[in-house]
Order: sequence, then C-alpha cells, then structure tokens
Amino acid sequence: MSLFSYQNLKKILFKLDPETAHTIAGSGLRAVSHCPTLLCYFTKQNFVTHPMLRQDIFGRRFQNPVGLGAGFDKNGQYITAMPTLGFGFTEIGTVTPRPQAGNEKPRLFRLIEDNSIQNAMGFNNKGSHYMLQQLKKLYFFDYPLGINIGKNKLTPENEALEDYETLFKAFKDYGDYIVINISSPNTPGLRDLQNENFIKAIFALAKEITSQPVLLKIAPDMEAQDAVELCKTAVDAGAAGIIATNTTIDYSLTPHAKSFGGISGSLLTEKSYQLFKAIGKELYGRTLLISVGGIDSAEEAYRRIKAGASLVQVYSMLIYKGPALIREINEGIITLLKKDGYSHISEAIGADWK
Repeated sequence: MSLFSYQNLKKILFKLDPETAHTIAGSGLRAVSHCPTLLCYFTKQNFVTHPMLRQDIFGRRFQNPVGLGAGFDKNGQYITAMPTLGFGFTEIGTVTPRPQAGNEKPRLFRLIEDNSIQNAMGFNNKGSHYMLQQLKKLYFFDYPLGINIGKNKLTPENEALEDYETLFKAFKDYGDYIVINISSPNTPGLRDLQNENFIKAIFALAKEITSQPVLLKIAPDMEAQDAVELCKTAVDAGAAGIIATNTTIDYSLTPHAKSFGGISGSLLTEKSYQLFKAIGKELYGRTLLISVGGIDSAEEAYRRIKAGASLVQVYSMLIYKGPALIREINEGIITLLKKDGYSHISEAIGADWK
C-alpha cells in the first residue's frame, strides 16, 4: 500500500470516531491475514529484510528492528498480518488475567494538530484465556512475538502480584518475550507499582515460573535519575531488557490535550528520547534496550539505535503516516548505516556510548 493511497484512506478514517476507525482497520488486517494472495503482496511491498538489519535476539531471528508497539493488537487477533505492514516483530496486549471493558467512552482522541494520539483505554481486552486461544493457532507462524501483561483494574495494589503470577503461568510457553506493564496511566494506581520493592518481587516471581525473557516497560514522566535507578534495580533483579517509554501524562505539551489519558505520537518524541538516552548511557551493554515513543522517521529511529536501542517500536505515527512508514524507516536505517561506514546494525547500536 503506497503512502499516497493511505493518505486517501486516512481522509475517510479520520472522519470516523478513532475507536471505530481502529476496529475497521483491524477488520481489514484480519481479512488480509485470511487471503494468502494479499498476504504475499503486501508483505512483498512493505517488509524489508536485509543482512545489515538482521539480529538474533532472545534466540529468535529479527529480520528488521522495527516492531509494532503494544496497544494496537490487544487480543492477539492481527499477529499473522503484521509482516504485511512491514514490522519485524509485534507486541500484543496489554492482556489482563480476566476480561475487562476498559474505561468509559470516548477514550481515544486524535490530536491532529500535533500528529499525536491521546488514549484512556484502560487495558480493554478479552482476557488471558482468549489470548491463549489466539496463540495456540500459530503453530506454523515463525515471527518474533512479545506479550505485554498487566493487572486488572479492580485488583487492589496489594494483590497485584497475584495477577502477574497468573499471567506468567499462562504465557510461559508462548511468545518470545514477556513485558511487565506497570507504566500505563490509564489503570488507577498502576504507576505506583514502579518502585524498588515491587520490581524486586515481580522479577523474583517471574524467575520461579518462566524461563521466558521478561522485560520492564517504564513511563516517561519520571525524573531521569529515578528512571535509571528503577531500571538498574530491574536488571539486577533479572530483567532481560527495558522498554522505554509508555505514554506521557504531561498535558503541558499541547493546548489540545484532554486532562486524562496518555499522550503518544510526535508530542512524546523528545521526552521519550531524552529519558531513553539517560537509560542507554547507564545500561547499554548490560541489558537489551527497546525504544518506543514518537518515532516517525529513519532519522529518529537511528537516533534511538545510537543511544542504545537494539529494537524500536512504532504505533501512533503509523496512524498518521501509514504502513509505508515502516518500510521507509527500515530502508532509511540501511542508508544511514552505510553513510556512517557500518556494515551491520550492531555496530551502530550504542554508538553514542562506545
């Protein structure tokens, strides 16, 4: 699908309520996934594979470093369609132990003037049992997959570990990595779990249950040094990696913001980069780092790679620029690697700290 054709489609989708448009887009992806001819066509159009980009991470081959961030495929319904958009890997969820409806509507807003999205979804999903049924269908699908997990809204803070225990047990034999989400702003009290004691407890629990790589996803609204110390604690406790960052609740970024929910997209770009840079400076070489938040170009993705990111994720900017964006980022990374005299992406990862 060309960028031009997507811009025409976007004019129609943007006339619809954002959540309705998301549902329609998802239905389209499900339709494509059931049509081998379309699957092959769009994958050939958008999916970039090149020796300079291939990496082996968590025992899996990642053909390119650009993945889909969590939040789009909450129920694992579009996994087989993700290569058609060009993504080298996908992250499903956030999934909770029990199904939940999420927050009241409207809860998803376009900040068009800012090329951004504001969401207050609240982990709406069909629950872990449904997700397991989706994953069991993937017998012959060889594609890197992360599973993002979170507690149910009604689970009190002092029982949060029990929810994560349920999820570790449910998904210990599925996917290639698991992400602990305690950084969404849309579940009351969830970010309060971003503390040293809980981090130590949850990674100790994970080690007892699963051999899967378990990563921590953090919020962008902490002071840099606090974030770095929290990430160090996670790594010392057994985290296989850090994903930075989730959405921001810094509503001062735009006069168009609502007073609730998390902001993603262009408004998050610099805030996310600065926090990731601080984390990369301290933790590059000690753990795997994944950067997400406002990545809208090859140049921005490359900036995150040089700051220490082995992988990057995109979500909100896909809505504004379409699937051609993922191909353009991957092709642009190759160009930038060659410009800097690198023969492989591994040489650029963490270049700012070498």
